[in-house]
Amino acid sequence: MGLTSKKVLILAVVIAVALFIVTIWLWPRLSGRNWRTVLGRVGLLLVTQISLFAAVGLFANNSFGFYASWADLFGQEQEPGVVTTYKTGPDGTQLQTLGSERFSIRGAGRPDVAGRIDKVLIRGEQSHITSPAFVYLPPQYFQRAHAHRTFPAAVVLTGYPGTAEALYKKLHFPQTQHDLHKHGKMQPTVLVMMRPTVAPPRDTECVDVPGGPQTETFFTKDLRRDIAGHYRVGPDAKSWGVMGDSTGGYCALKMTMRHPESFSSAVALSGSYKAPLDATTGALFGGDKQLERENNLLWRQQHLPAPKASFLVTSSKQGEGNYRDTLKFIKGTKSPSQVASIILDSGGHNFNTWRREIPAAMEWLGGRLKV
Repeated sequence: MGLTSKKVLILAVVIAVALFIVTIWLWPRLSGRNWRTVLGRVGLLLVTQISLFAAVGLFANNSFGFYASWADLFGQEQEPGVVTTYKTGPDGTQLQTLGSERFSIRGAGRPDVAGRIDKVLIRGEQSHITSPAFVYLPPQYFQRAHAHRTFPAAVVLTGYPGTAEALYKKLHFPQTQHDLHKHGKMQPTVLVMMRPTVAPPRDTECVDVPGGPQTETFFTKDLRRDIAGHYRVGPDAKSWGVMGDSTGGYCALKMTMRHPESFSSAVALSGSYKAPLDATTGALFGGDKQLERENNLLWRQQHLPAPKASFLVTSSKQGEGNYRDTLKFIKGTKSPSQVASIILDSGGHNFNTWRREIPAAMEWLGGRLKV
């Protein structure tokens, strides 16, 4: 049974409850002061506490999508199979479709009604990174009236470590777009949903690490090329946006600021404004202080020319640690860049807060992408 299986969660809860009952029942019998009864009490408390923490941890993981599998949890993630050859498109792009995913929209069995989510493997020719992604194709993509239509696209990123499945199972990005379009608030857009952790378990913060994973190149060049070569998506920056939460939000802002030739618009849900340097990231900049400064978004605003791009940032007056930096980012934005914000009175760094922001954020993003 998988880490995110409901059966695993139910089993963990049952075990925790059972051990609690056993502890209450056996406690009077272990009230003596000899070493056996003392060890018995310690053992009961230990296993009960572990079972309780396991149940709470599994519930939190199922709710917020931190880890997708046991291998992911223990830093030993393994994708199904080892892909060494790829289907090559007529323009040289390399992308392998692994199948379609189930999702909750009425009429989900009919792509021309609900759209379709493809699971794909993207192989970066320049970055030499291979990573899975989930591509949502809106219903119009399959409708005869739009058979020759080219669509805009948005890369949607999780935080770190995150699971890409959470983007459509928990945060409901495809479902939200479907509802917005139905009410005339968003144009049909192809969503490329994935996590920024394309070199697991390392948190690369979408940086081209000197001597390491070329993550920025993967997102700004390889991914766009492969998706546009395989699907009817506009190839130019005006057709592409990027949106993310937490680490994904930082990536969205940073990649659009550094590569306006790749992305024209960015949305950061509770995003940070510089990359952390810790055990999960390692030496991201290889000791290159200038590269480190260039990846600090507030520094870029003060010292480098502003790109021609649009940015939407979100925060909360209470509950978010990025509130002050968000205000600095808004104030520091210079023409020709444009900036907008969603500032809540309160809201934590979690899925519930982002669900409140996603509909307005997607409507904003959809209004800026052109084909």
